[in-house]
Formats: sequence, structure tokens, C-alpha cells
Amino acid sequence: MTENNKDSGSVDVFGVGNALVDILALVEDDFVIKHGLNRGGMTLMDSESQGGILHDLEHTSLQLRSGGSAANTMIAVAQSGGKAYYSGKVAKDTNGEFYRQDLLEAGIDFNVHPATEFNAPTGTCVVLTTPDAERTMCTNLGVSTTLSATDINVDRLAHCKYSYIEGYLWDAPNPRKASIETMEQSKRLGVKVAFTFSDCFLVDRFADDFHKVVSEYCDVIFCNSDEVRSFFQEESFEECARKMSEITDLAFITNGAKGCMVVENKQIFEVPGYPVHAIDSVGAGDAFAGGVLFGLTNGLSVAQAARWGHLLASRVVQIHGPRLDGSQAHLLSQVIPG
Repeated sequence: MTENNKDSGSVDVFGVGNALVDILALVEDDFVIKHGLNRGGMTLMDSESQGGILHDLEHTSLQLRSGGSAANTMIAVAQSGGKAYYSGKVAKDTNGEFYRQDLLEAGIDFNVHPATEFNAPTGTCVVLTTPDAERTMCTNLGVSTTLSATDINVDRLAHCKYSYIEGYLWDAPNPRKASIETMEQSKRLGVKVAFTFSDCFLVDRFADDFHKVVSEYCDVIFCNSDEVRSFFQEESFEECARKMSEITDLAFITNGAKGCMVVENKQIFEVPGYPVHAIDSVGAGDAFAGGVLFGLTNGLSVAQAARWGHLLASRVVQIHGPRLDGSQAHLLSQVIPG
């Protein structure tokens, strides 16, 4: 760790991700089938295709939230009582201003200058939640694909304990370069690197990149049971955890309501989740990662950090939308014995 980072580690996590305005809707299964969407996954689409989906939702109640996976995670860090900084690209438009204000109100330090020289709008993600709580996402990345290495504020990064990069950034070359720049600068500055796989289709499409990133840069890995199976091309969840223990010192592999498998210094153990009635799974993984990152940067044990992540995720799945409202810090006593 550099002296600069040691003296001024005033921010817990430096997040980098696609800045997207989430458009939330509750729909029936027939809606997902009608539009030929990848149920439970994320589909990239142009403005026209996304517009067609929004047209069919014109009589459905919609909610808007500032979103993107890493942004939701930074909000969970802040709601836990931590401090977070976020880097993502928005346009100088109505959605971009909404996004900026919404993040600031959530307690996130967000000061990336909006893009003015591009015609692309602020990115949007239509999140369709079916009655079984599964979420299907239809994403138009918009101007978020112009996030570049020059947007990474290295001075701010030097004041952070962890950086956190989402795998969704691999879909476009400039954000991919920004991700690598963040990781390289983090290693130079003594800032630990956390990386989330984000989605199975990314693991499949960028398998070589992800293996290289994990081995060369990462201190902490976040993924779910499907993603880790794709990563190792191995069906056994337990064998995947064992293989993960050979390439990284710390990983959190979530397994739905069952909780997660933790890999720590070649040891593997389970941390159970909280049994709840889920109505919407969107944002659960992001909240879990935020809770874990808060724990890792604020003196919790690895097991306590995972338990706190599970508690936040269990509360998120009981509401419609990707994040909770207001501080959750008063609940910490449930995972930290008094």
C-alpha cells in the first residue's frame, strides 16, 4: 500500500460501471415470451427495439431509478454506513441529470462530467419482473459505452480501500479499457481490486479475458453459481469452488436463497442466506456485493461480511426495484454480536 493511500483512505470503495437509468415494470411471463427475450438474463438492444418494449408497457406502471450494477452496489455500501465513489458516463440530457441527482441523494460521490460531444443518450435498462421474482433486462447502453480510461479519477482512487469493477463493462472497448486502467492503477496504488462477473453471457463471450483478469489483478471475486459453472466449464458447484480456491484468495459465489460459498485462502465454507418470500430478484446480487464490500472495509470478518450482504439482499428481493430506501446501518447488530 502506498503512503498516500495509507494516510487518506477516506473512501471505502471506488466503483466503475455502466451508468443506466433503470425503468422498472412488473409483467406476466407472456410479455417476456412475446418479445423473445432471454428470460432471467440481460439483452443488449438499440433504441428502436427498446422503444418497442416501452410502447407495449405504456399502460403499465413504471418506476425510474439511477442504476447499473456497480452503482447499485455503491448505494448498498453507502446504506450500510460506508463511503463510495462512482465512475460512469451519462449524457447531458434529462435522464443524465436525473441520474446524477439520484446518486447524490443516495450519498454517492459522483462527479464524472456528462458527455456533450456524442449524440447517444444516457443509457437505460428496462427491467421486467415476472411473478416468480425473476428479472429480465433490456439494455440500451447509450453514451455509457464512451466511458474511457481518462474518466478514471486516479487521485480519488488513491483515497479508496477497494476498487469494484462490473463485468458488464466488457461489452464495449472503451469501458473495457477503463476497467483495466482502474485495475492497473489500483495495483500501483495498493488499492485492492474486486470484480464481479455480472452475467453468464459475459463469462461465455469473454472467457479468456475474465481468466486473465482474475489471475493478474483481482483480490476479490463476486459471481453466482451459474457464472462460476460457465467460467470453469464444470457442472459441480463444489468442484467450481475448489478450482476458484486455486486462482484467487477470496471469492463469494452466491447460490440463490441457499446463501453463498466463500473461498478464503484456499479454505471453502458456506454462509447461509435468509429465508424470505421473494417478489423481485433485481438488485439482489448488487446489494450482496455492497454489503460484503462494506464489511471488508469496516472491520467485519469475511463470514460476517457475507452474512451482512445476505441480509441486504434478502430485503431487496422483498421489494420491487434494485435497492432499498435509506440507511440500513441500524440492522448491523443482526450480524455482529453486541
